[in-house]
Amino acid sequence: MDGKVSMTGKAELGSQRPRESTEIELLHRAKNGDFHAFQSLISGLQPRVYGLAFRILHQSQDAEDVTQQTFMSLIEHLASFREESSVATWALKIATNHALKILRKRRTVTMVSMTDMTGEDNYSDVPHPEFIAPWSQTAEVIVARSEFRAELDEALRELDDKYRLVFVLRDIEELSVRETAEALDLTESTVKVRLLRARLALRERLTKKFGDAMQVMIPDHNHS
Repeated sequence: MDGKVSMTGKAELGSQRPRESTEIELLHRAKNGDFHAFQSLISGLQPRVYGLAFRILHQSQDAEDVTQQTFMSLIEHLASFREESSVATWALKIATNHALKILRKRRTVTMVSMTDMTGEDNYSDVPHPEFIAPWSQTAEVIVARSEFRAELDEALRELDDKYRLVFVLRDIEELSVRETAEALDLTESTVKVRLLRARLALRERLTKKFGDAMQVMIPDHNHS
């Protein structure tokens, strides 16, 4: 299991996204006051924005609120958008910021510190996998199976917030490391470490489900 196809099921999960030229054309028309163009732009972005918000928050009402807030922000800042990134990337960054505000409120209510969300991570504390085995079928075959998506969603739900956020933005929504770092107010090195931890955790979880139990390798910690 390796790369984004095997981890995220991108071959199966890839959404219908507007071509960049279409997004930019709609954006320019919207900036010139064409409301129908703005509606078309929003319609194309809505599934991705809602999907991102739901993966972060795991509550449909909160995801809907984030989606609405995101598009209100797009309206407010449409004229000032400098087109240094794609329209979709811009929208996803805004959605991430709104979702993080909700996460912070939740953590405040439950008296959980946000330190872990914004602190620095390093490679020294990345755990070694405990369950290692080749997959029972090729990655392409496994990600096409209906239970793969359900298992991945459940694994993401159980992943710590700070790792899930990085994985969703980088590997599912395909933002760059720099864009992910900017969206989460982290350093690029921390994004890379958290992404590694997320991938390792998800890989181990999915390997336990889809790995070949007859070929399990037992790590030798005495020689680590």
